[in-house]
Amino acid sequence: MDNIINFKLKLWRQAGPKEEGKFVTYDSQELGMEVTTDTSFLEMLDILNEKLIEKGEEPFVFDHDCREGICGMCSLYINGHPHGPAQGATTCQMYMRRFKEGETITVEPWRSAGFPVIKDCMVDRGAFDKIMQAGGYVSIRTGAPQDANAILIPKEKADEAMDAATCIGCGCCVAACKNGSAMLFVSAKVSQLALLPQGRPEAAKRAKNMLAKMDELGFGACTNTGACAAECPKQISISNIARLNREFIKAKLSD
Repeated sequence: MDNIINFKLKLWRQAGPKEEGKFVTYDSQELGMEVTTDTSFLEMLDILNEKLIEKGEEPFVFDHDCREGICGMCSLYINGHPHGPAQGATTCQMYMRRFKEGETITVEPWRSAGFPVIKDCMVDRGAFDKIMQAGGYVSIRTGAPQDANAILIPKEKADEAMDAATCIGCGCCVAACKNGSAMLFVSAKVSQLALLPQGRPEAAKRAKNMLAKMDELGFGACTNTGACAAECPKQISISNIARLNREFIKAKLSD
């Protein structure tokens, strides 16, 4: 096939959480990988694993699920970018045409104290679940579902809430941040509820509890470099962080 691409993979291999990891390089030509420019990045890794298994070697471990850009499980740090060099896209939405013939592609796991490595490039992102459990929900009784127009919500607020709710909790923002901060994730989850009337009664408690849990789990502080928003596959706005700070300050002043 004319559009076959040859490349080298520099992969992070780590046998377990307490094991020492290292980079291992694989050559697509030496392994006999027939990868075209129309092959998705995850499909390429599947082909790699088939070749490794044929050789009796351990397959490369990485997270994946929907492969439709919805779940964010395909959390790989590729050539210095979370989810790779394609903006507004997850790893599974990236294709090999993004890379040059003969290029060395470096693949690493998310680097964060809050996301310990399980094996190779699979990390434990259970910390995000714990942050959500600390306040990312509405627990008050809202009664039976109401008619669509019963609660009047300005369109601008509804749009902002929907934009914040598109966060898929992949952890890209943490991987992109030099401090390993989870502020963009937390602010998106706070914003999607703070902007709506159903979320206002617990707004103060939510902001305090989710930020406290974030700090407890070892995520760093935000210094507003903007790397999180620049790399986010769902392009969550950094303005949500400003809203989270306002919610937190209001909560502290009301104590």
